[in-house]
Order: sequence, then structure tokens, then C-alpha cells
Amino acid sequence: MFTLFVNRVTSTKDDIFSGLTVALALVPEAVAFAFVAGVHPLVGLYAAFMVGLITAAIGGRPGMISGATGALAVVMVALVADHGVEYLFATVILMGIIQIMAGVLRLGKFIRIVPYPVMLGFVNGLAIVIFLSQLNNFQITSDNGDWQWMTGSALYLIVGLVLLTMLIIRFLPRYTQAFPAPLAAIIVVTLLVVLLDLDTRTVGDVASIAGNLPDFHIPAVPFTLETLWIILPYSLILAAIGLIESLLTMTLIDELTQTRGRGNKECIGQGVANSVTGFFGGMGGCAMIGQSMINVNSGGRGRLSGISAALFLLLFILYASSLIEMVPLAALIGVMFIVVIGTFEWSSFRILRKVPRSDAFVLILVSAITVATDLALAVITGVIVSALVFAWQHAKVISVKSYTNQEGAKVYELDGPLFFSSVHNFLGLFDAKNDPQEIIIDFKSSRVYDHSALEAIDALAERYLNAGKNLHLRHLSPECRELLSKAGNLVEVNVIEDPKYHVADDRLA
Repeated sequence: MFTLFVNRVTSTKDDIFSGLTVALALVPEAVAFAFVAGVHPLVGLYAAFMVGLITAAIGGRPGMISGATGALAVVMVALVADHGVEYLFATVILMGIIQIMAGVLRLGKFIRIVPYPVMLGFVNGLAIVIFLSQLNNFQITSDNGDWQWMTGSALYLIVGLVLLTMLIIRFLPRYTQAFPAPLAAIIVVTLLVVLLDLDTRTVGDVASIAGNLPDFHIPAVPFTLETLWIILPYSLILAAIGLIESLLTMTLIDELTQTRGRGNKECIGQGVANSVTGFFGGMGGCAMIGQSMINVNSGGRGRLSGISAALFLLLFILYASSLIEMVPLAALIGVMFIVVIGTFEWSSFRILRKVPRSDAFVLILVSAITVATDLALAVITGVIVSALVFAWQHAKVISVKSYTNQEGAKVYELDGPLFFSSVHNFLGLFDAKNDPQEIIIDFKSSRVYDHSALEAIDALAERYLNAGKNLHLRHLSPECRELLSKAGNLVEVNVIEDPKYHVADDRLA
């Protein structure tokens, strides 16, 4: 009983401190993503607050942090540029409704079909994206307004502060676990910059984060079909990207914490959060792998960590903007670099030569597409390529064993799956021209999966019929017998031994 109480207190403290660390890291990220989307910084900050609060409270993965993300911002920029921010708010509301429907229809379970190489590619790609996004902070504007890389003392100072932040995070846990290392690093580096009056960029140099409570606001758009056709494509894309990134991040957090989140509940949580955010002037969001990693590594495990992060962020906006604007960007860059190091699967370099070439190719492909375009396209491409590789490999599995029975009939015992990829090999296993008068094809050790397989069986039956030979098809499921047209009369019915399964075919729909 005493142990349970102590653990509970420790967990609460860890969640609160971890939430404070995450909130500090959320500020520049939310502001940066708001700029990417072409909206006011407060639109990004409000999204980080509301999406983070609601998903932490009702989502399916305690300890996971959600907010405004770059993956969504790059899709939003075209909508805002063409139609304005009010259309963005309407799009976010519809996006949330679509995500709620995905959760109600229990579509979250389909994240299980994502192969492990795709997961590795997703993680590595996002780590690279996070790293590249931080490099912008090493640039300054020149006299003619162009961006250029820092040089001289300014570069040495920011690099030194970044390294100091990383060293504190790396070595402080060796001496004490009582205080989250990332938060300690941010405080130490901030005090160092303020007390020594060091000339380096701070959060306040990026944008002011001062603001009021978000107001309820119905998007000022015409409620017409034309508006729906404008926002619907964006809503579908944003909903898909948001759910894919959230569910994959949830899977990663599950692995790190040795617990299991609830995918369908997370879909609903994300949907409610985005719908509400759209009514309060936020740009919407989804799970953030970087902040989620900061949270987990800082000891945040429960819902309180995400809730406290959102509430701290709100306090920053309302009351502590002047203090938060003093935090040097170098401290936050250092925290994110540690996240990159912890997120990237360095073991993938070691296993590339040990896994099948197809898996290595998928891993590299998904990483590259994630960096070059966006997460949703990368994951979908990875799943499709993996599925095609699987189909190609299993096309070779089908085989046949033949012999002549006591009655003089030739028996083909088929072994392996029969589907679109294996039908060519299947048809090549038989010799209608040279076979005897009586032929038996036994499907007891095979399974018919799709329409292509049914067409192949019909084609084979027609081949034997044209040769004037008697063909017998045994051990096909009742549905196969119903769907076969040319071979229908050749199928032998054995109710006791015939298998029962369904074929992927639209003729029974």
C-alpha cells in the first residue's frame, strides 16, 4: 500500500515536470509551423494547447503529446494562400469529423498492417526531418533580406550553447533523477545567457507569444456545396496524415513504455480535438513524435503529462510570455537534437545487410520519401511496396504433386495460395495436351483467395474441356463452387471435407 502511494506521487511529479519541459519545447515548434502554414503564431499556439489538452484527456495513448505539426502545415499552406484562414478553420472541423468516423468504424486497427521496415523508415525519416528543421535556426537575414548561414562568434556561441544543453541532458541523469534533465538544461542555459548578457537568438526574436484565451468562433465561410468541395479534399488529406502520424507515434511509444495504446480511441480523441480546435481559431494538429519522445524520456507516462504540458503552454500565452521569450533557441535546439539521436534507429545501419534486400529497400525508401515529401505518402508507399514484394514472393510458393491412382486417373494435389500473383505459375503446372483421359485436381492443401484465382480455375477447366478430357475439381469451398462458371459442373461436392472460407470477389457483394 505504501509503495503504491509513493509510486503515485513520483509519477505525478514526473508528469508535471515533464509537461513543463514539453511546453517549453512546444512554443518554437508551434510558432514555426504556424509560419509554414501562413497563419498568425497564436493560431499555432492555440492548436498546440487545445489539441494537446483534449487528446491527453480522452485519447488512446497516455503520455503521447499532440499539437500543431509540420506534416499538416505543409498541406495547409496552399489552402490558406488561396482561400484564407477561415477556410482553414472549417477544414480542420471537417478533418476532425472524419477522424471521429474513422474511430467509430474501428479503422485504427489497420495500423497493424504497417510492416516493421516501414516503421523503421518512418522513425528514421522523422528524425531526419526534425534535425533538418532545426538547421534553420543557424541562419540569419542579410542586409538585402536573404537568409545566410551564421559565421564567426555568433555561430560559435549558438553551437557552444547547443552542446552545453546536450551535455547536461546526457550526463545529469547519472547524478540525479529527481529533476528532468531537458528542463534543467533549458533553465541553466537560459540563466547563463541572461546573466552573462550573451547575444544569441531567443524565442522572443522569433515571435511574440502573448495572447488571450481563444474565443469560440464559427468559421466565416459560406455554408454551401461549393465550400464543401473546396475544403473536403484538404480535410481528407489532413485527416489521413494526422491519423497515420498519430497511430505510428502511438506504436513507437507503446514499444518504448512496454504498454499498449488504443488506436480507435486515439482516432476519436484526435477527431474531437481537431473539431473543437477549428471552432476556437486553431490550425489543428496530431501526435508529435519529437515532443512525445521528450515527454517519455523526461519521465512522463500518464495523461497528466500531456494535460500539464497544454496548461503550462496556456499559462505562457496568458501570463509568462515575457519570461518564455527569454529562453534561447539554442537550448531548445539542443533538446531537439537529443530527440533526434534518441529517435533515429541507429541499429538499422547494422541490420541492413542482415535483412532481406526488399526490407532494406523499403526502409530506405520510406525514410527518403518522408524527408522529401510527407509522412502519409511515405507510409502508404512503403505498405504498397511491401505488399507487392509479399505477393511476388508467395507467387513462387504454389506447387503441385502428381501421381496416377488405382483407377488410372492422374491426380494433381495442389499446395499453396492461389491469388492474383500466383495464377500464372498455377496454369503452368498442368499439361492438358499430354494428360490421360481422367484428371483430378485436389485443392485440399490450397486456398482460393480472389477473383483472379477463380478466373484461372475456369480457364484451366475450359482448357481440359476443349481437349475432350474429364476433369474433376475436389475440395473447393462452397463459395468457390458458386462463383465458378465454366468449371461449375466439374466440381465434386464433399460436404464433410470441403473447406469453408470466403473469396475476395465482388460478385457476392
